[in-house]
Amino acid sequence: MAAFTIEPVQGTVVARADGMVVSETSAAVVLREGDYDPVYYFPRDDAGMEFLDRSPKVTTCPHKGQATHFDMVLASGTISDAAWSYETPVAGAEAIVGRIAFYPDKVTVEQMSD
Repeated sequence: MAAFTIEPVQGTVVARADGMVVSETSAAVVLREGDYDPVYYFPRDDAGMEFLDRSPKVTTCPHKGQATHFDMVLASGTISDAAWSYETPVAGAEAIVGRIAFYPDKVTVEQMSD
């Protein structure tokens, strides 16, 4: 059995930081892994890349591979390591290539009802 599942999300997913929408998409996927909260991955085209600068932080997950991280730069200041992306995930996680996820303690992400 896989350590996680990845599925398309029905409806719109929105990410907010400092009171403003920084990302919105109707093409998100959700990754579910064990007892962790679901993680929404936004396509880069919808991920508010204009607010994101690559940070030096790199982490590794045995199930998904190496993740690069991004600082979010807003008018009110910088949120360090607010997001991450698996540029070249391991086999089985290809559905998150070209996508960005946000740390829930730094950015509010919610699925909107249509």
